[in-house]
Amino acid sequence: MKEQEIRAILGRNIKRHRHSRNLSQADLAEKLDISDNFLCNIENGNRWISPQTLVKLATTLNIEPYELFKPTEAIPPDVSTILNKSFDEAIEAVTQTLKEVRDYYLPKTKTKRKN
Repeated sequence: MKEQEIRAILGRNIKRHRHSRNLSQADLAEKLDISDNFLCNIENGNRWISPQTLVKLATTLNIEPYELFKPTEAIPPDVSTILNKSFDEAIEAVTQTLKEVRDYYLPKTKTKRKN
């Protein structure tokens, strides 16, 4: 993984956690004692954050520091859509097969039981 990709992941995660706590960039920057512009550059993947600010950021957001470096999407959205469609088609095929097996082994006409 390239440095730019790591910075981009860090920036997206900061922004995601900031939004989930309804904090503006200005609010979070103030809590971290950094400028809004610097936070904007971090979120855009253009600047690195110092270890001290990283710890302060994680504490402020109530998360572990490593969470800021985790990729947010393990599967790209287009792949996820394809997998969901395939899953739905597989469920339909299994359902149809089970229906056919049931119809084959269980005759539609019922025979009367002798008492």
